[in-house]
Amino acid sequence: MSPIKKYLFAIPVIMALIGSGSAAADVKVGFLAGFTGPLKSLAPGMYKGAKLAAKHVNDQGGILDGQQIIMPSGDSTCSDVTAAADAAAHLVQDENVLAIVGPLCSGAAIAIYKNVTIPAGITVVSPSATSPAITSLDDGDLVFRTSPSDVYQGSIMARLLLSKGIKHIVITYVDNDWGKGISAELSSAFEAAGGKVAGNMAHEEGKTDYSDVVRSLSASGVDTLVVLAYANGSGQTILRQAVESGAFDQFVGGDGMASNTLVAAIGSDKLRGMIVTKPGAPDSTGSRVFKKYAWGSNLNPAGAFVGQSYDAAFLLALAIEKNGNADRAGIAQALRSVATPPGEVILPGEWAKAKALIKAGQAINYEGATGSLDFDAAGDVSGVIIEMGVNVREGSFIEFGQIK
Repeated sequence: MSPIKKYLFAIPVIMALIGSGSAAADVKVGFLAGFTGPLKSLAPGMYKGAKLAAKHVNDQGGILDGQQIIMPSGDSTCSDVTAAADAAAHLVQDENVLAIVGPLCSGAAIAIYKNVTIPAGITVVSPSATSPAITSLDDGDLVFRTSPSDVYQGSIMARLLLSKGIKHIVITYVDNDWGKGISAELSSAFEAAGGKVAGNMAHEEGKTDYSDVVRSLSASGVDTLVVLAYANGSGQTILRQAVESGAFDQFVGGDGMASNTLVAAIGSDKLRGMIVTKPGAPDSTGSRVFKKYAWGSNLNPAGAFVGQSYDAAFLLALAIEKNGNADRAGIAQALRSVATPPGEVILPGEWAKAKALIKAGQAINYEGATGSLDFDAAGDVSGVIIEMGVNVREGSFIEFGQIK
């Protein structure tokens, strides 16, 4: 019997054993991300962001009846769906978490949602799983995101490239739910606005040589290569081989490439002028407040999905407080309540204020590190997309601001 089937078989027993979990001294909210695999450089910053939210709760009186939030983590790998499901099962079965922040990657997320969290009635908020396929999941209103779907990011990337006079591109994308989704959205939006996609080629994650991909796409004669892949995996290898080939003058990446490890591995001088997009934050009060807290905790607030991770964790804490107990049931409904107007605005770090208002029976509206988080019917948010480039002198990515 596979690990996933074993877990599904055990769900009724688990639910009977743990009951509401109200007798526990601590309230557990799990965190799932690819601590190993092709996006391993992003996971630590995201985890720190989520744990900063838990710290704000714990330092200001705790949750419910003064309990502490504990955040056990699991490795969803971003590449091995069986390992991802096992990690999620451990959090749900052994750690008895009430809810989960994550996972990082869309393929692992969809496998976890279908096979573990939805059957167990667990509310999840992913900071970074952006595949359009998640929108249409039959999830019983248990799956939410604090980053916008790639339906939006793809269209924004298309607009950005055309605004820079880039009218012809070739694309290679990692052959999974995320890669397929963002590639399709970018291609559709780019050509609808008058651009031309001269080549669009899937590739398999985990190979050591992608010279065939580079060679095939370069045959088009187009000098702009869009790489929709992972900074610690296929994306880095493809970009290095494309640079070495000399066939392309311009490189573009999606949010999976937004890691300084990519710049360090290839060299900032070789990536001069590279364009990268990622979900980010508007210039808002909540964003400015979060930046202050993050820098004070030795955390870069501009790190990929760091703010979204903070928001996911803080929102789940607010939802549990609003729900009024340590039951899994009711968290999703409470999440919608605390995230949308009307209500007194709650900014990052304002746990004591929120707790007092909830106790008094007053409505609250969280305005987070990444702006307003008004979930639509599918649990999605609108969000904003940020343009990034390479600072050659510093050897790192820098933000250029929100793409209007």
